[in-house]
Amino acid sequence: MTDTEHRGPGVAKAVVPAAGLGTRFLPATKATPKEMLPIVDKPAIQYVVEEAVDAGLDDVLMVTGRSKRSIEDHFDRAYELEEALRAKSDTQRLHSVRESSELAQVHYVRQGEPRGLGHAVLCASAHVGAEPFAVLLGDDLIGRREALLKRMIQVRETYGGSVVALMEVEPEQVSLYGCAAIESTGEDDVVAVTDLVEKPAVDQAPSRWAIIGRYVCDPAVFDVLRETPPGRGGEIQLTDALLELARRKPEDGGPVHGVLFRGQRYDTGNKADYLRTVVEFACERPDLAAEFLPWLREFVDRNTADTSGAGA
Repeated sequence: MTDTEHRGPGVAKAVVPAAGLGTRFLPATKATPKEMLPIVDKPAIQYVVEEAVDAGLDDVLMVTGRSKRSIEDHFDRAYELEEALRAKSDTQRLHSVRESSELAQVHYVRQGEPRGLGHAVLCASAHVGAEPFAVLLGDDLIGRREALLKRMIQVRETYGGSVVALMEVEPEQVSLYGCAAIESTGEDDVVAVTDLVEKPAVDQAPSRWAIIGRYVCDPAVFDVLRETPPGRGGEIQLTDALLELARRKPEDGGPVHGVLFRGQRYDTGNKADYLRTVVEFACERPDLAAEFLPWLREFVDRNTADTSGAGA
């Protein structure tokens, strides 16, 4: 074991903030949590839980808010529905209904008011305790073939501290993310984070490497969050707490490293990207692609022709 290797408890718990109001998807999210919007026939939040489980984390804490009861119902047993499917010998749908309730040990805590991602993470402190933990945002879906979270946990085990997922974005997109100043570690996909700026202006961004919705946090983040004043938008920003940890030594909860992610990520946080995600997932489904792809090609060709004709 090298001097830089972390000695301590491993990552065993995942925190999934799910208390947002989902205003960009109104009126659909007036009574339905945005996390429950379907990606074909499975709610987006189930893909997030499956990712955590695939990385070895079967203890999942949902940080919820008002009108989120359907999330709890989804990850619970539905005995009447199961019995109805069993009576019809519909084993395929019966399995799909049971699958979500058997994925993980899912726990819940309420975020009383929407005070930002940092506050949502702080709501998990009693459940997480003094252990490192992962944070997975429901707006970001990572391709099933990727092993991003597993890699981040490995980096935590090697370097200690906290780990963020970084993805290179176009210059005009940096103001949508927290962006990192980075230094090489000698590993192709691992960097040291030296600065973090939440949603910077294009000319003030430290780089084009943006934080996407995956984190592995040292438990020291909780004490920092308790002392972190509201930042941009009047919210407690997780980025601000991570910047403080990036300046610390390992014995004080630092440092912060980044995993440079170049794989497949799906952003479901706005309508256009949500629709693209649904289409991509449908095209990858063997039970749908044979019928859906020919229709999609014909639809695109027809609309392309109509557009060309309109401009003639």
